[in-house]
Amino acid sequence: MSILQAIELSKQYNHVTALSGLNISVQKGEIFCLLGQNGAGKTTTINIFLGFLKPTSGQALINGIPVEMNGETTKKYIAYIPEVVQLYPNLTGIENLDFFSQMAGFCYSKEELGAFLENTSLQKAAHHKKLSAYSKGMRQKVAIAIAVAKNADLILMDEPTSGLDPKATAEFTRICKDLAAKGKSIMMATHDIFNAVNVGTRIGIMKEGSLVHILQASSVTADELQRIYLETI
Repeated sequence: MSILQAIELSKQYNHVTALSGLNISVQKGEIFCLLGQNGAGKTTTINIFLGFLKPTSGQALINGIPVEMNGETTKKYIAYIPEVVQLYPNLTGIENLDFFSQMAGFCYSKEELGAFLENTSLQKAAHHKKLSAYSKGMRQKVAIAIAVAKNADLILMDEPTSGLDPKATAEFTRICKDLAAKGKSIMMATHDIFNAVNVGTRIGIMKEGSLVHILQASSVTADELQRIYLETI
């Protein structure tokens, strides 16, 4: 069974169609990358699965459970990493992790919290520094640690590599692949063609609310994907 599934999912705002008959499935251990211009429907898709938006028609399922009628249940399976990670700047990395873990119903020792952060390659020296001193890449690592500590089956990401330097992007790619190898599923909305090929299992290209292409990442190069993408949009 798919961890995430969209069945003829549509969303309209007055007379504007944001999504049109979207069909997507994401399997356990898969990294599904959604490419598309601003307004293509990527963020709308993510917001429907998060329960922030109600679809006009169709179904959004998490672990086979309809999101619209069971939002509190499906949220237990999901972690979300937005383009701008929203954490508490006056708390340290380990304090943020502890706080959000407890909000999700988990209580970890300091050693366990530290291990979650270390597994994202966040330097030990940063664990006890306030988030206000963190780079975007460091904040992302805390957000990923929170997702792992929450034991989320599915991690939804919106433009996760935006603003990251090449080293931070490479570290992010490694962490995502490690999570997938452990059976976690990821769906990310991105503009980053090179990273989509690098990190993705499958790549979907969206245009005007429709999913136009689904490609196996292993079957295309970044240059080929860029050509297909430019021809599509």
